[in-house]
Amino acid sequence: MSTTSETPAPPTARPGRLAPLLAPPLLLLLALSTWQVLVDGPLLRADARLSRALVHPDRISELLSDLGNVQVAVPVLVLAAAYAALRARATGTARWWLPPAAALAVMALVPLIVVPLKVWTDRPGTPAVPPATGYFPSGHTATATVAYGAAALLLLPLLAAPAARRTAVTTAVVLVAAVSYGLVRRGYHWPLDVAAGWCLGGLLLTALWLLLRRADR
Repeated sequence: MSTTSETPAPPTARPGRLAPLLAPPLLLLLALSTWQVLVDGPLLRADARLSRALVHPDRISELLSDLGNVQVAVPVLVLAAAYAALRARATGTARWWLPPAAALAVMALVPLIVVPLKVWTDRPGTPAVPPATGYFPSGHTATATVAYGAAALLLLPLLAAPAARRTAVTTAVVLVAAVSYGLVRRGYHWPLDVAAGWCLGGLLLTALWLLLRRADR
């Protein structure tokens, strides 16, 4: 009788070929949208038409957009990081502190990247907000993408049931989609601002995913 262990590998040990493949198109889309904003390209006219069709300020859209506030999204990530650290330390995991610290470090990069981009592009807001500039890319979208996405990445290795892992990922996606919808519907951002926030957040999550996989080895 074979004595070979049949214990399946943990989720983080499985090959993750999709994440590295996402980085080039995300970077390309972010660069393209930034270029269009800088040169006032034709994509902005299509963006304005789409915004006019979607904007309808109401209380629900405002509440959904608030899910991208730093005061809401970042504490969710901090709680996930604390839970992951406690679980890893309790099981004697080597470098138990690395995944939570990496997730928080990636979160800290968001304003360091978003603020200079806002100053550089100097894009005006939609007619639904007071006259101002600095709306590209959407900081709320990038914050939500990184905070909720990183929280899911930290929790995935701790969830044994496939249904639980799917729930974690689905919850993160739904929260980011809700923030994005609220921002556009309320008129806080142009759709292109939100799309650029997705690209930036996706790039940072890709970097975090690759770092976590490398540390796990």
